[in-house]
Amino acid sequence: MTITQLYYVLAVAEQQNFTKAAEKCFVTQPTLSMQIQKLEDELDIQIFDRTKKPIELTDVGRKIVTQARNIVNESYRIQDIVDQQKGFIGGEFKLGIIPTIMPTLLPMFLKTFIKRHPKVKLKIEELTTEEIISRIIDGHLDAAIVATPLEQELIKERVLYYEPFVSYIPKSHRLHQSKKIDVSELDLDDMLLLEDGHCFRDGVINLCKTFKSHTEDKFQIESGSIETLIKLSNEGLGMTLLPYLHTLDVKESEKGNLHYFNEPTPAREVSIIYHKSELKMQIIEALQSIIAGIIRGAIAFQNVEIISPLPK
Repeated sequence: MTITQLYYVLAVAEQQNFTKAAEKCFVTQPTLSMQIQKLEDELDIQIFDRTKKPIELTDVGRKIVTQARNIVNESYRIQDIVDQQKGFIGGEFKLGIIPTIMPTLLPMFLKTFIKRHPKVKLKIEELTTEEIISRIIDGHLDAAIVATPLEQELIKERVLYYEPFVSYIPKSHRLHQSKKIDVSELDLDDMLLLEDGHCFRDGVINLCKTFKSHTEDKFQIESGSIETLIKLSNEGLGMTLLPYLHTLDVKESEKGNLHYFNEPTPAREVSIIYHKSELKMQIIEALQSIIAGIIRGAIAFQNVEIISPLPK
């Protein structure tokens, strides 16, 4: 049994196809198939059911893949130890970012990070929290930036910053004349929300439910982007809540629609998360340092109350 064989097994389990797995591993398909067959012969079991299309894991194959992933990840730690000893910060790093954070945070830190750490090859994907959790656990992401807490056993969290909520209230809305908003005044019935799958949406719902009891949530309008919510709000279709960094890009003519909350200001916790195996920690720490430093100058709120993205 070799690390290479286990790596090939993981590739086939992911791709559910020997040819695609071979392409991912940069070997020929016969080479990959032969190595997996040797492993199956050695163990005297069948890892894959080749009669199914796409290829499926057998019952024992699923258990082997779980253990193989642990072994392969631990093998990567050896290179990590060497890199840390040499003070090397480089190599490929796969980072996921949720949609409500990506457009505002990424432009703030990316250029600085690339300049300070030119040997790191960042591969960044915009993904939902659910997709991120799955990919980190499966080893397909090195880290991610999401709203926390997530309370996932296999994932560790490092807080980067706390981002307050800000109300966006059009002139036609009942709360527009209020200089500051109290959380108890929020009502889901006239709130424009992001569509399902966005943790920011869940945070807003939790915020409203903290103070009001709803037997049934009725959402007439939901959108996939915060920019669309602002446009719908401008049409008098309701109010919405924005993460603070999004308010920095609001048009000057629309800034009068921004209303801040009475203290403690409701906010979301934003963290960098990674697998508990703690691979590539030198890059994770570099990202944390740069982002936290930049955000300190952008968000000056002190008295905040963290709203969990998880249903309560």
